[in-house]
Amino acid sequence: MGEKFITIKEVALNNNCPECYNTSGLELTFKQKFVETKFYRSITSETAHQLECRTCNTSIYPIQWTEDIERVFNYHQKAFTPKKPSKKLKRAAWSLIIGLLIFSVVLIIGVALLSNL
Repeated sequence: MGEKFITIKEVALNNNCPECYNTSGLELTFKQKFVETKFYRSITSETAHQLECRTCNTSIYPIQWTEDIERVFNYHQKAFTPKKPSKKLKRAAWSLIIGLLIFSVVLIIGVALLSNL
């Protein structure tokens, strides 16, 4: 349980790696934040991206990007559509809600009965 980023889209790029200059190893990954607690599961609107070279196993940070990489990144970022933010209540949340409703109904009935005495 907790927060993590799930991969939504992976794209292989044909640009030169700024580290090893290989043209077949760059991979751009788009991720979206996923939160899970005891009571709910949620996909947020927060996104992240990561550029890695699979040939030299290096993370390529934006400061190292060439103009070509920047241009291709902007194209793929515009084409990237994240999943819609959503929340789903788990069984524990539903149990708590139903328990509170039952408790409040019993309390109201008890107060009504005591006021009639």
